[in-house]
Amino acid sequence: MDLGTTREGLREAVRRTIRDARIPSGPPLRPTRRAWQFDALVALTLGIATVYYGIDNVDNVVVREIAPGVVRAVPRPSGPGGLALMVTLAVIASGALALRRRYPLAVLCVVTAATLTTPHSVMRLTFYAFVIAVYSAAVYSPYRVATLAALPVSVVLVGTSGNSMTPIVPNEYIALLILAPMAVAAVGLRTWKLRTDEGRARLSALERDQAEALRRAVEHERARIARELHDVVTHNVSVMIIQAGAARKIMEASPEEAGEALLAVEASGRAAMTELRHVVGLLTMAAEGEATDGDPDLADRVAELAPQPGLGQLETLVGRVRDTGLPVDLTVTGPVRPLPPGLELAAYRVVQEALTNAVKHASGATAAVTVEYGPERLRVEVTDTGGHPGTGAAAGSGRGLIGLRERLAVYDGTLNTGRRLTGGYRVEALIPLETP
Repeated sequence: MDLGTTREGLREAVRRTIRDARIPSGPPLRPTRRAWQFDALVALTLGIATVYYGIDNVDNVVVREIAPGVVRAVPRPSGPGGLALMVTLAVIASGALALRRRYPLAVLCVVTAATLTTPHSVMRLTFYAFVIAVYSAAVYSPYRVATLAALPVSVVLVGTSGNSMTPIVPNEYIALLILAPMAVAAVGLRTWKLRTDEGRARLSALERDQAEALRRAVEHERARIARELHDVVTHNVSVMIIQAGAARKIMEASPEEAGEALLAVEASGRAAMTELRHVVGLLTMAAEGEATDGDPDLADRVAELAPQPGLGQLETLVGRVRDTGLPVDLTVTGPVRPLPPGLELAAYRVVQEALTNAVKHASGATAAVTVEYGPERLRVEVTDTGGHPGTGAAAGSGRGLIGLRERLAVYDGTLNTGRRLTGGYRVEALIPLETP
């Protein structure tokens, strides 16, 4: 391997590491007010204890037994200068801990520098603050790469900077040093359990919300299918009733015309059955999912389903309505162009519902259907000149118009309905179109 290539690879690895070290693995921690208060209390308590320790040990000489029968005198800082140094180091190391959650790496650097500056004979001034700073950087720092690099460096620097770095712990503090970690571990275990329970509760709530959303989606789909069935059945059955009634009245006087009316009833029934098969076919496909891949018969049945009606079938629709005795004029303006099937179906249903209402509630009137292809919108208008309610006509529930509004809302369309000043009724749908 070329030495130059190896060096270039090392440089690239170093550059990548430095770049990754500047990228946080997550957002910086935003401590709560209680966390700030706790950290300030820790900093204050440790600061008071270490400052007192520094004041109490100025001008002292400590004799330590470094081997059996071998003792060593360790003088501690003396004089005003020594006292000022110890108090300053204690305040800096302890005070920095107040920011240990918000800026953990910066606190670690500050406390490490203070620890390295502390004389070996009074390491208690900063050693405990150093331990807390190391823990805080490992737990709270969002810069994981930089933290993994800084922690061992700090520990090695503090551990190898001189002899007797680890402070001697008096016997009276041994029990405290044993019980304190146990208490911290117990509190941490309890906190972990509480957070686990909260997580489970949130997961259960999320599952319930998803189940509720699924239930609402199913109900919405059922409502959509119910509107389809309403549109299909209401129109065709209304036409069949009108035609059958007309055939009954003229059967004796004009059998040929009665036969034509019955043929129209048959055609309307077949049309209703075709559309019903399509709707039921949609339900079958939804229920059986991918079963068509392994069931040729089902695939054939699905393929035989007629497509949903669109604006191209308006002539047929208008012809069926004319057969009932209601004169209908169909006018199409503007350049005809293909539209999304769902949009065409919505426009078709507007005409179908409006003409159905005219057949039932405006007997003896004339109707007009206008379809206008505009550059930015499609306008569908159905008007009638007014008439009297047909035989068996009852007050409507309004569900048909509600269904139309919901259909048009899917495409940001609007529906305007109301009586005309010159008499009769008007239904107008405006549906935005994409620019061709």
